[in-house]
Amino acid sequence: MTTPDTRVMTAHVPIPLADQVDQLAARLERSRGWIVKQALSAFVEQEESRYRMTLEGLSDVDAGLTVDHAAVEAWAASLDTDSPLPPPSCG
Repeated sequence: MTTPDTRVMTAHVPIPLADQVDQLAARLERSRGWIVKQALSAFVEQEESRYRMTLEGLSDVDAGLTVDHAAVEAWAASLDTDSPLPPPSCG
């Protein structure tokens, strides 16, 4: 049943995934709809966060806040030595 602040959405999912949702719903004693809503909410939140971080990263690049590739390679190579280099800094 929908309420004024919800909307029904449909999706075709592979049978094995639908079976997993059913099993999870039974184990948690929740409805399939609740499981799908939780999963969809988590996915949307994750993708929004990924998008924000991408924009922040691009902003840093525009501002010149980058680390030289050669410096990162040298640092990474030093991690297997007895005298690892300090992590490179933005510059």
